[in-house]
Amino acid sequence: MKHYIMGVDVGTTGTKTAIMDESGNLVAQAYQEYACVYPRPGWVEQDADMLVAASFNTAAEALMKSKLQGGDIGGIAISSQRCCTLPVDRDGKLVRPMISWQDNRTAAELELIRQLVPDADFYDTVLFPQSTTWMLSKILWIQRNEPEAWSRTARVVQLHDFVLKAWGAESFFVDHSDAAFYGCWDTAKLRWDERLMTVAGLTPAMLSEPRASGSLAGTLSAQAASKTGLAAGMPLCIGAGDQNSGALGAGVVRPGLLSVSMGTGGLVAACVDQAFHDPSRKTMVTNHAIDGCWLVEGYQAGAASVFRWFRDQFAEVESAYARAAGRDPYDVLTELIGKAPVGAKGLLLLPYLASATTPRWNPAARGTLIGMTFAHDRNCVARAFVEGITLEVRDMLESLVSAGVVFDRIHLLGGPTKSELWNQLQADVYGRMVCTLRNSDAAVTGAAILAGVGVGIFPDATAGAENLVKIRQTYAPIAANHGRYDELYGLYRDLYSALDASGVYERLAAFQLKHTEGAE
Repeated sequence: MKHYIMGVDVGTTGTKTAIMDESGNLVAQAYQEYACVYPRPGWVEQDADMLVAASFNTAAEALMKSKLQGGDIGGIAISSQRCCTLPVDRDGKLVRPMISWQDNRTAAELELIRQLVPDADFYDTVLFPQSTTWMLSKILWIQRNEPEAWSRTARVVQLHDFVLKAWGAESFFVDHSDAAFYGCWDTAKLRWDERLMTVAGLTPAMLSEPRASGSLAGTLSAQAASKTGLAAGMPLCIGAGDQNSGALGAGVVRPGLLSVSMGTGGLVAACVDQAFHDPSRKTMVTNHAIDGCWLVEGYQAGAASVFRWFRDQFAEVESAYARAAGRDPYDVLTELIGKAPVGAKGLLLLPYLASATTPRWNPAARGTLIGMTFAHDRNCVARAFVEGITLEVRDMLESLVSAGVVFDRIHLLGGPTKSELWNQLQADVYGRMVCTLRNSDAAVTGAAILAGVGVGIFPDATAGAENLVKIRQTYAPIAANHGRYDELYGLYRDLYSALDASGVYERLAAFQLKHTEGAE
């Protein structure tokens, strides 16, 4: 008898649900796209109730496509975008829209934290560099700017916890891999840090309850069953943050393996078997979905979403043509990119549309397109966007290598793996062999693995990954292309340094804040 498991990945721009068997065969899947809200430059919010509804809708659609009965599914686990701030009242209802991980409105609050906790102390506990990304600064922002909302706040939870509770979990449970994003979690010791909680006047009761990935969280409620077609009482399992779930779903389960994920944001993640400490304090270290392991991470605030922005704002002609022809707009754009030479004739993008993160950690950094001449065309611009996004990933890889992380294989994840051109381009930019996977949606695969662990289909997450994760294709770097990208990467680094040292980023960010204050 076959066993079926369901993984749900609630992402930034869409939710995907997949049903798999215990061998990793995809039975059915469904996807629903949605948008973020950008009230001001640097602000990013979403309606978390809308995201919950998307999780129900996609589960119902995937079940319908599978032609299985609701009772055939053995268990479910959730993967979700990490570091989202959801204040809820005593009834578990939202008191304001969810503040996204991409939001960087909290520069003033970050400075307050730094006055109380030096950067080195913060890193040595959380194993993250101080940043406007983490939830601690956003909790402070709500306290200082929305006191009425804060007065109604009983707990601050993350998206994984909120979605799982809506499905029927017994309480708000945060997986260990997500807990650090509160900004007050001791990543090496797997416990809350009292000093950091004191910064915002927090107690453990005001946060979600930490649990290991793959442990049981409760059972599917009758209400959730009616919305999905699944059987009430089905086991619900603790999942993981999307990138940690993605690393598991990519088979990054032993030292020496590294994944590069390009979704809304980007991430590089290398598996280590100890709480790695970066001497430069620039990389992130999170708890792996596998107990006893950690991930050394580089974090990119905008990855494929930067190219999506290009598509939406500047490629309407190509998108309209694709729609009329019944094609994917990205396939049309890929054809344009293929017509431009490697290096896009010297057109270079710094893709900081949502700030610069690993290894720069500069919330004031802004996207920059430089080198444009009359010799450039739309093909070059499209290619510059893809190359710029990939050069930022190389910047993260170089920071991990500098910190002493060793890896011998790169697994590629995310939507861009559908493009042969972008896969080869990644190999060329990194100068390393890269592999794509049979199931490229690794986050939803990782969630399915954790569901399998929770209900006993797999003895542990490592065994589940070995069962479900298979290599699809390997790409070797083309030497001539890599040489050209080495030169372009040098320009990339120097351009950032020049803009940062001159204060241009700071002044531009201040100008944007001043002249868009209160604008709709």
